[in-house]
Amino acid sequence: MPIHIFYAHGMGGGGDSRIPRILNEYFSAHVFKSSTVSQGEPESEIKVDVIVRTYDFDPEVAIRQIQGWLDEYHPALIIGESIGSIHAIRLKGYPHILISPSLGAPLWMGYGAPLALLPGMERLMKKIFPGKDGDRQKMVFQYRYLVKYKEHGRLAEANSPRNGSKDSFYAFFGKKDHYRKYGIVSIRRYRRFFGDALTLYDGTHFMEEEYVHSLLVPKILETLRIVEK
Repeated sequence: MPIHIFYAHGMGGGGDSRIPRILNEYFSAHVFKSSTVSQGEPESEIKVDVIVRTYDFDPEVAIRQIQGWLDEYHPALIIGESIGSIHAIRLKGYPHILISPSLGAPLWMGYGAPLALLPGMERLMKKIFPGKDGDRQKMVFQYRYLVKYKEHGRLAEANSPRNGSKDSFYAFFGKKDHYRKYGIVSIRRYRRFFGDALTLYDGTHFMEEEYVHSLLVPKILETLRIVEK
């Protein structure tokens, strides 16, 4: 049986998102072993599989969907990307790796929800965030969904070391992340709730492939306590 990692994609992402595809290409080409096996003990081969599924734009529906997939696959690690990090953080009892965690996004979406009631606003948002074809999340910028995000963010931050969580968290932030200037991505807010377990890399919000290989993969192996065989 392989070790499963569950990957919570960002807004508009889905089953064919880029980073989990890169990870699965890497893990399918390598076999691993435990780094904690004592000398003389038999070594068994370990395969790693990254599970990514397209979840609903409604955060409460999404959490129920994701929990069902966790019950099915029993992952050893949760990875969250961008606003998918909010979903990831809410999942208790797992180690978490976060890519560009957008802790400020639920506040923007929750407080801005009334704007979605203005005529033409949903159409405008679809032009700004057109979405992509394929197995991708359908973004529906309606008040009834957006208004839920503020509580969604609060429940995520409730599962933080600051609030007594025993889960482990590690985050990657891009120095060139344009969302940082809006507070959608905030290192200061992350540190307030999760401490200093983070790496600041010389890239953007959308972790480039070179950093997936040089930073994310080693952190995954370290967290799972495995090495290439």
